[in-house]
Amino acid sequence: MPKSLQPLLDAFRPCFTTPTFTTFVALTIGLIAAPARRTVCGMLTAARMGGHHARAHRFFATAHWNLDQVSMVMLRLVIGWLIPTGAPLLIAVDDTLFRRSGKKVHGAV
Repeated sequence: MPKSLQPLLDAFRPCFTTPTFTTFVALTIGLIAAPARRTVCGMLTAARMGGHHARAHRFFATAHWNLDQVSMVMLRLVIGWLIPTGAPLLIAVDDTLFRRSGKKVHGAV
């Protein structure tokens, strides 16, 4: 892993168990390094991750990590880089791209 990338990825360490974090790092490096195929297998190949590809597939299917926690870490990193300390932050959310329907879907029309 490039030394410049280590602090960024280390911010995500509390989101994962140690084995899952190792897989996360390999997949992230593979995502960056993959020239075209951004599939799980393509990322593994680009990251030169040894071992069986089932480990990476398990990361998405059954590993214990919380997408909300990962998202909050990412949000804090982006805000920390883009917004000066103490500056106001305006967040606009537009959910018009998401189609909702059904009797049991909150907010559906």
